[in-house]
Amino acid sequence: MRYVSTRGQAAPRNFEAVLLAGLAEDGGLFVPETWPTLTTAEWRALRGLPYPALAARILSLFGAGDLPLQAICEDAYAGFGHPAVVPLVQLDHRTFALELFHGPTLAFKDMALQVLGRMFDHVLERRGERVTIVGATSGDTGSAAIEACRDRAAVDIVILHPENRTSEVQRRQMTTVLAPNVKNIAVQGDFDACQDLVKAMFNDAPFRAEMHLSAVNSINWARIAAQVPYYVAAALALGAPDREVAVSVPTGNFGNVLAAWVARRMGLPISHFIIGSNRNDILARFLASNDMSALPVEPSLSPSMDIQVSSNFERLLFELLGRDAAATAETMTRFRAEGRMPVPDAAWKQAAALFTGFTLDDEGTLAEIRRLWTTAGYLADPHTAVGTAAARALAPADAAIPVIVAATAHPAKFPDAVERATGIRPPLPARLADLYDREERFGVMPNDLGAIEAAVRAHARRNAA
Repeated sequence: MRYVSTRGQAAPRNFEAVLLAGLAEDGGLFVPETWPTLTTAEWRALRGLPYPALAARILSLFGAGDLPLQAICEDAYAGFGHPAVVPLVQLDHRTFALELFHGPTLAFKDMALQVLGRMFDHVLERRGERVTIVGATSGDTGSAAIEACRDRAAVDIVILHPENRTSEVQRRQMTTVLAPNVKNIAVQGDFDACQDLVKAMFNDAPFRAEMHLSAVNSINWARIAAQVPYYVAAALALGAPDREVAVSVPTGNFGNVLAAWVARRMGLPISHFIIGSNRNDILARFLASNDMSALPVEPSLSPSMDIQVSSNFERLLFELLGRDAAATAETMTRFRAEGRMPVPDAAWKQAAALFTGFTLDDEGTLAEIRRLWTTAGYLADPHTAVGTAAARALAPADAAIPVIVAATAHPAKFPDAVERATGIRPPLPARLADLYDREERFGVMPNDLGAIEAAVRAHARRNAA
């Protein structure tokens, strides 16, 4: 399988090259040149597979078959805190929480990044190469990426997070990892500023080549591919391919819900996609009225969704525009210049036919956490609560269609919000019980590309020496 850029000016390449490249040289995102599909019989044959075997099978369809996928996936998920890896918990007669937070950092990002870390190891060792990973995080990606890459011989990693805009648990999960190949930087700005810095580093061709930059954000196609299997697992468990399902995903950067859309594109009968947003509601506004305009990012109780520039939307836009790379590039360039994305009405209507947006403010989020605890005895974090509220509000009219809610984070990552809502302060699992006592190490830097690049260069050179 080959991959092409959404902006059409980067050379096609295979899965391994896309893994190492991250962002395309033309600023676009890599997508498969053709989508793999499975027949009804082939979907049925996947039922009952242990999760690592299922994940390996799905990843093989994206051209990753040259890697020892079975061994990678078994090792990646061996340390997860639940034997099912991604258990389904029934919340009411038709709503199911797909728990994606049983990995080492208690968030759904572990599902893909534990796989990617091992992929990097295998590829870099065989090639005799070294890379510098740079990433931006609104809360969870950073700790999951660091946990996946810490102490790896051929990888240096630098993570940018917005200063004072993550939960304390999220920050400490990053800044208390004192491995020599890890560097944390708190940027004086919001997540979009951090994300823009990462993209600017990739678009600085000399710096990119000098540092051998790579990415673990969801701009890296391999991460999207590694998220597809858990939607497959949930849908199969609820009767697919012989029964339609719907999904409700709390999302800011569009990567998690895009993985579900990819599963549909492969032939899985997912009838509808519900997108949950907090007050940073650019996706909900777009779906309701074709208003993809970026507003200032506002802090909320669900900080991983405090985003106004949803990077992964570009991949869907490419499909909505009939895979017209020139039109995609022009649309994205205008969005960055004007702060508003001019999506043609025909493309918007295609999106709105499949995706529905929902917005929930902080008070509503607390009320939903409280409701889940009172009615179902289920303790949810704020992001998951946005997803369950969205599912209740926008579930398909056909009551026979179950709704899968992506439960994206452990409630102990957001203990203050959960305690406000329920009076219960969820404890961290035993392996993280001493998190608040660990030494932190990070720097605070301005939103300045030159300064950030200098810090990345110094970190990578010190470790390569």
